[in-house]
Amino acid sequence: MATPAIPQRFHTRKILILSICHFIHDTYSSFFAPLLPLLIEKLSLTLTQAGFLSTVMQLPALMNPLLGSLADRTSVRYFIILAPATTAIPMCLLGLAPSYGVLLILLFITGISVAAFHVPAPVMISRLAGDRKGKGMSFFMTGGELARALGPVITVGGVSLLGSKAFTLS
Repeated sequence: MATPAIPQRFHTRKILILSICHFIHDTYSSFFAPLLPLLIEKLSLTLTQAGFLSTVMQLPALMNPLLGSLADRTSVRYFIILAPATTAIPMCLLGLAPSYGVLLILLFITGISVAAFHVPAPVMISRLAGDRKGKGMSFFMTGGELARALGPVITVGGVSLLGSKAFTLS
């Protein structure tokens, strides 16, 4: 007779920490949409140029299979640790971008960071959730969805409080 499988432990604390990291990370990556009208005005962008910005931010997602393969062979915790800061810095510099080219570079760096976070993080959640993967992913996804809901509100509030002069160096 086979022995029954021992249920794997659900690491609540670690899953909550990762979910909070997801919230922080995605809050910064959600800054772009509410800032876009200000960027269009500041840099006199055409609608084509403005639309291409979002594409540039998504392009690094094409590296997901490579990042997944790398994550399978190395410790993914460094991706998870560095990604929120690597997303926050360029996203906070968007308003200071002096040209369209600099804006493209900042958004591309952000895109790399977004991919580097979102590829290994669900794998880590899955490992930490044990037999309760759905519960673990629900915590993780809640962090991301709250960020997408609150990030634009935080951005608009910040720009409103600081004024449009804080958005530029001039």
